[in-house]
Amino acid sequence: MNTQSAEAKPIEEPNTINWWHELRGLALALLAVFAFQCGVAKQFYIPSISMMPNLLVGDRLVVSKYPYGYDWSSVIFHLAPRGTWRVLGATPQYGDIVVVVPRNRKEDLIKRVIGLPGDRIAVVNGQIVLNGKPVPQTVEPPVEIPADDKLTCENALGQGSCYDAFQFYRTKLPSGRAVYELPAFRETLPNGATYTIIDHLDQMFDHMPEITVPAGHVFLMGDNRDHSADSRVPSWESGLGGPVPLSDIAGRAEFITFSWDGSESWNPLTWWSALRKDRAWRSLRPPHAVTGSAK
Repeated sequence: MNTQSAEAKPIEEPNTINWWHELRGLALALLAVFAFQCGVAKQFYIPSISMMPNLLVGDRLVVSKYPYGYDWSSVIFHLAPRGTWRVLGATPQYGDIVVVVPRNRKEDLIKRVIGLPGDRIAVVNGQIVLNGKPVPQTVEPPVEIPADDKLTCENALGQGSCYDAFQFYRTKLPSGRAVYELPAFRETLPNGATYTIIDHLDQMFDHMPEITVPAGHVFLMGDNRDHSADSRVPSWESGLGGPVPLSDIAGRAEFITFSWDGSESWNPLTWWSALRKDRAWRSLRPPHAVTGSAK
């Protein structure tokens, strides 16, 4: 009887995990995320009312790292030692919204650039005077801010809860929705950058004698002028204590990704209903207009 020898079958070895390969892949992925957040952009969360009406509590936005170069504050979690060094440094423009890492607080702040190096700046009755010329302000219709009672916060100047401060302006729309109708003004800086501010009180930081912004510094203010710990406010009152070094600027705000109204919880089923659907993908770069004379 003719027989044929069977071909030898390869012996299958049991599957094994190459842990070195897996750990290397994970390390490279983490390094890529770290590099992206250090050098390109990172997510930022708005926890306070200092930039209303343009930024609301609960907004999530993208902050780009590269427009002004790189410094210690650009590093994620600020792991680099604080210093004045900058690489590929550039100066912000009037009206830019920037993230600043103050020297007297643990948390980052977000403000608008009002004064550049060498500018003379004063505040008279709530109006900015820049290099001897009042920055134009025009009255706008009141802005409607959602009265989201779950988004309570302490205002920057320690004058009680932010919603107590606005209670006088609370009203109900015909739809039944509760809002704050707050006094608004349109401000236009020398380069034409224009944006809306809220100013509803006559308080001490509406009056500031003229100072000169030093070289390598910028003067920052919040759009919610009566509730912002900015360059007008002394450091012992949790403010920025004057012009801010460019090395403390961590990046420029670009756009809102999404916003929650405070009604969300750990349950993912609440996330969709908590979305402020009209805020996603809003640009945070100020539009530019033809400048005119101040009132």
